[in-house]
Amino acid sequence: MSRFLDRQARPSGRAAGRHACRRRLFAGVAAAALAISGLAGTAANATTAPLAPVQPFLSEQLSGVTDLATVPVLVHGTDIAAANNAVRATGMVPVTTFDKVGVAVATGTRAQIEAARSQPGVTYLEGNTPIEFTLSTSNVATRGAEAVSTLKGADGTALDGKGVSVAVIDSGVDPTHPFFRNADGSSAVVANLKALCLVELSAGPDCVVRVPNTVDTDTLAVGGHGTHVAGIVVGRPTTLTDGTRLQGAAPGASLVSISTGAGLFIIGADAALNWVLENHDKPCGEGVPVTQCPPIKVTNNSYGPSGGGAFDPNSATVKLQRALAAEGVATVWAAGNDGGDGSQSLTNPPGQDPTGGIISVASYYDQGTGTRDGNVSDYSSRGLASDPSTWPDLSAPGEDIQSSCRPYLVICATGLAPANGPGLLDVGTFNTISGTSMAAPHVAGIVAQMFQANRLRRPGRWSKR
Repeated sequence: MSRFLDRQARPSGRAAGRHACRRRLFAGVAAAALAISGLAGTAANATTAPLAPVQPFLSEQLSGVTDLATVPVLVHGTDIAAANNAVRATGMVPVTTFDKVGVAVATGTRAQIEAARSQPGVTYLEGNTPIEFTLSTSNVATRGAEAVSTLKGADGTALDGKGVSVAVIDSGVDPTHPFFRNADGSSAVVANLKALCLVELSAGPDCVVRVPNTVDTDTLAVGGHGTHVAGIVVGRPTTLTDGTRLQGAAPGASLVSISTGAGLFIIGADAALNWVLENHDKPCGEGVPVTQCPPIKVTNNSYGPSGGGAFDPNSATVKLQRALAAEGVATVWAAGNDGGDGSQSLTNPPGQDPTGGIISVASYYDQGTGTRDGNVSDYSSRGLASDPSTWPDLSAPGEDIQSSCRPYLVICATGLAPANGPGLLDVGTFNTISGTSMAAPHVAGIVAQMFQANRLRRPGRWSKR
């Protein structure tokens, strides 16, 4: 089973090391190691073409399956034609493709996957890695509320993310929750999608399908995580029955939700990133004006493997996020909830990408003060102290974050401070949860504000110095 990158709400008073925003360098050691990895017991003859390398997770997985068992695999090629040809030539069953990054997803036996290594143009074989899904004062700490009240965007309106869509890849969203209700009664959710890769009811090669904007994909997934995260990004100004006033980091931005379900494997998440890559300019389809459905400029990804891991530049995730960066779309990652003392890197691997426009976010505890002087949360993943390339880029409030939650959903039930929404029937519809899952969407919202402030930014202009 997998889980999101959140933590159960905890009492205050963390004693963790003081966090500073650090810049990092590219670590080539992991890439070099992956480049020479392969299936156990398989070696390339010196007189033949070298076999394509295999991800260590897939190699280990194949060593434990029977000859007739099939497993999912991502076949990387020099282009999509090479990847598709390898799938066909080896008799694997195609699932979907990520055309822009030359990756074909399929299922195959151990022998078929082994055979694909020698097919022309195949560069890497990757497995379906299991991964985890990891406000009133929090937006004061990030200066989000200050920006909304004091700054103006390029269009002269409050700097609240208006004109920008944020894609949240998570368990789903409840579009009817009061935190997403616009002043005219409509929802902040402009596009609602569900990834159906590798399930019995798969939509076929498209893999990611649209559902009506009124459908609660979070309850269908028995989740709750996605609705809480989405509220931190785009929650509309709301007053609870006890007088507490809440809003998201970008309360004027639009939300594109891509549900992967409560349990998550990398193929579903990659399919969601691929959908953003192919549709970020027009997330609601042709003919829908940008005033109604703005382009996606940032994705939030509050999930990752347990225990972190080495950065893999050959992975489909990294290829997709680099392609997004090249097209002017930022990718925000939760750093992970594995803590650590700096003796090893426990940071979420894709967030370690040195490419500009890809941001890894740690959690800190502002102790309810709304300041930026808190300590790094004890659960927040840290990189290897001696290797700056593994350090998170920055931190944001992640402890005791109040946001949208339905009390009957699994994640929401872990919160320790349920609160009633503005309506008579909104009983327990807000709750407090902690985790780097809650820190990342604060940053995603601030990035949306930045895009609103600077509408002239062109693709390929990112820098990470």
